[in-house]
Amino acid sequence: MIVVICGPPGAGKTTIATRVRRRLEERDRPVRLFHSDDFSSRTYEQLAEQVAAAPADGITIVDGTFYRREWQTGFRTLGDVRFVLVTASLETCLERNRERAEPIAEQGVHVVYREFEAPDADLEIDTDRCGPDEATGRVVAALEAWLE
Repeated sequence: MIVVICGPPGAGKTTIATRVRRRLEERDRPVRLFHSDDFSSRTYEQLAEQVAAAPADGITIVDGTFYRREWQTGFRTLGDVRFVLVTASLETCLERNRERAEPIAEQGVHVVYREFEAPDADLEIDTDRCGPDEATGRVVAALEAWLE
């Protein structure tokens, strides 16, 4: 199963993805995690190539904005793919971005936030309303249900 954790910059995707991976590893579930930030060009093409080449066993988590519908559609062709949409207010996203060790340009946050094409999500989490522990628990619970 492939779980795409998407949303605007600063919404909490990477925090949630990292915590979900850790929680699954604690349960001895095989899990892989790919971050869009690891690629500087052709990001979603390279992510798709990496995910397609990964072993089919276990759970693959992909962390990226996926703000364009074409990127979402491309990933849905890879098999059993679930989308988790992580949202937060623009103000929250900007504030969290400023606190990063390597923030992206604020204009970039504005553009992605404004142009974000929300996917047909299997789960939606508003991180203005729930913290990282609750968000992680919700994703793990959904994963367990999807795997049944």
